[in-house]
Amino acid sequence: MRSYAIGDIHGQLALLKDVHRWIEADRKRTGDQDAPVVHLGDLVDRGPDSAGVLRFLREGVAGGAPWVVLKGNHDRLFARFVAAPDWRDPHLRDEISYLHPGIGGAETLISYGLYRRSSFYIREAQQDARGAIPPEDIAFLESRPLMHRHGAVLHVHAGIRPGVPLEAQEEQDLLWIREPFLSDARDHGPLVVHGHTTVKRAMHCRNRVNLDSGAAYGGPLTAVVIEDRRVWVLSDDGRHDLHPV
Repeated sequence: MRSYAIGDIHGQLALLKDVHRWIEADRKRTGDQDAPVVHLGDLVDRGPDSAGVLRFLREGVAGGAPWVVLKGNHDRLFARFVAAPDWRDPHLRDEISYLHPGIGGAETLISYGLYRRSSFYIREAQQDARGAIPPEDIAFLESRPLMHRHGAVLHVHAGIRPGVPLEAQEEQDLLWIREPFLSDARDHGPLVVHGHTTVKRAMHCRNRVNLDSGAAYGGPLTAVVIEDRRVWVLSDDGRHDLHPV
């Protein structure tokens, strides 16, 4: 059972195209054109071209590419900012809006040709966004699945609530959880492949694999190939074993 996975993209279209080239090169080596490519969410925010990332992924999926695109917490924040102005993410403090510098939503709006830092009000921004952002981009984000099971691997954005059956997991945890997931060493059943929590490089922690290598902050975008529970990081020169720590 082979699958590919790509960590948090955060508007880095050039990096996304690079890792897709590495995946295609690996497909040619294996002869496998059907293994899914799972994007672990956080497609938008912080980076320079969220609009381009959404267009690239939406068109690929529509064109029949074997891609799975999961929803991340930033994807939900962006979609709800545009489509549901009064919605508040229960994870965020009341004073933190989508345009807070820590969220990186301004960069997403800029990628659509919106936003002026010198004169900007959130209600005006929402109105402008509803007029300028293609509704198909918002519909694409809203319809993204929260997890994808493939053989012995579970792909999800942030992680899972340990000890809770997969069918009983809550969306808020799947999009936002860190603890107690990150420090829980028990076998979750499937190998959980996730992003959300930034690390310097991909980490294989035996029961989980973290692929958020900080593309949002100038780090690389990580793509891996997984066969059963064995993981390799892909690069322009092929596969490199990702050994459990």
